[in-house]
Amino acid sequence: MSVSHHKGRCNAAAWFSPSIPWRPERWPFFYGWVVVMAATLGTVFSIPGQTMGFSVFTEILMEELGLSRVSLSVSYCLGTVLSGLSLPLMGKWMDRWGERRMGLIAVIANFLILMYLSQVARIVQYLKPSFLNQGDFWVPFVMITLGFFLIRLSAQGVLSMACRNLMGRWFDQRRGLVFALSSLVVSLSFSLAPRWLDQLTAEFGYQGAWQTVAWCSLLIMAPVAWACFRDQPEESGLLMDGRPPGLVKPLIEDMVIHQEMNLNQTLKTYAFWAFNLSFAFYAMFATAFTFHLISLGESFGFEQAGMIRFFFPMAIISILTNLLFGWLNSRMRLKYLLGVMNLGSVVGVAGLCALDTQVGPLAYVLGNGVAGGGFVCLSGIVWPRFFGRAHLGSISGVNMSTMVIASGLGPLVYGMTQQWFGSYQPVLWLSLLLPIFLMVGSFWADNPQRTPADYLASR
Repeated sequence: MSVSHHKGRCNAAAWFSPSIPWRPERWPFFYGWVVVMAATLGTVFSIPGQTMGFSVFTEILMEELGLSRVSLSVSYCLGTVLSGLSLPLMGKWMDRWGERRMGLIAVIANFLILMYLSQVARIVQYLKPSFLNQGDFWVPFVMITLGFFLIRLSAQGVLSMACRNLMGRWFDQRRGLVFALSSLVVSLSFSLAPRWLDQLTAEFGYQGAWQTVAWCSLLIMAPVAWACFRDQPEESGLLMDGRPPGLVKPLIEDMVIHQEMNLNQTLKTYAFWAFNLSFAFYAMFATAFTFHLISLGESFGFEQAGMIRFFFPMAIISILTNLLFGWLNSRMRLKYLLGVMNLGSVVGVAGLCALDTQVGPLAYVLGNGVAGGGFVCLSGIVWPRFFGRAHLGSISGVNMSTMVIASGLGPLVYGMTQQWFGSYQPVLWLSLLLPIFLMVGSFWADNPQRTPADYLASR
């Protein structure tokens, strides 16, 4: 290796030194709160890769690209599943390189991918003649699948995972409070995203809307990620929560870490799969009804504006649930909170099945609000509490992979059901059974850290 190349690597590493551009230990208050604010903003900037970031563009993409609802759903599913399969590797890289570097890379990637998506229709028109008769379907299908894959991987996958892990690494006793406070901003932003994007599209067109979000991501979030993210409090001479671990006694045994568990040990525990599959179902269902939001509304006699209005009260309930879970998590075992989250999914699906009745919209909003609030809180708390922080990236990578794959399958299954049966009801009734089983299974999802024999046996 040449001297100049070695110096280049050293200079690159220096840019990500914990003391650049400032030293966290010199701040007048615990720097973890800066990390929380930056990570919360990063989660908001993951909206382009979230389903509510695409729901506004579903009908537009079908028209612009000449794809049917099922074709677009297949494309979305394929791109999402491919991104999900890539996330375990991203999680391992995050353990190696840290959330700061991976988060910044994801933000810059978001800018490039959104610029690509804004021009995808023009790219398709340019490439079609090269493929003769086959170009009318395969060119738009492949091009939008590539866009779905990249934006889901970078925004929903890597950026979301980095922000969630950062908050989990900087806080322990206050972890529930931190995720609850963060969700106040995230839930409100997610609920308003379809309306904001709809307004941007109405004023600038879908291309201008994506380009506006892309430039905001590059000019706002990229500097914030580089300047504010820090991988561990210990690398700056700080401690989690900003105080010695023995200063505050845990309220329950569930909050005591006896062993840092690796990915292989984690995958052998029942608790991981109980939480992981519960999160995956919510991701699948929430993605499916959001992706087909307009079509679902029309099948029950609701216009687009009427369906979008459901998001705001749903967000309020989600915020209140998150705050409640954030307070309760240090006082009771997480498996009971998981049961409540799954109950919310049951009520939410039942409400969507009966959306054309008087009680249906109330159940739909209430159930999904509770499930969404529980999901946001528990998905950030459970992995570091149950399995430690040493392999958090790898563990989160598998969890995120499962959720992303499930979220890709949801729109496809719902879209195919609507095309084959002319109604969403068959898949809605099937969706009602899954959270019932998950709710019952929640009561055996004990923390592996509670009984040393459990994790010692899994070595």
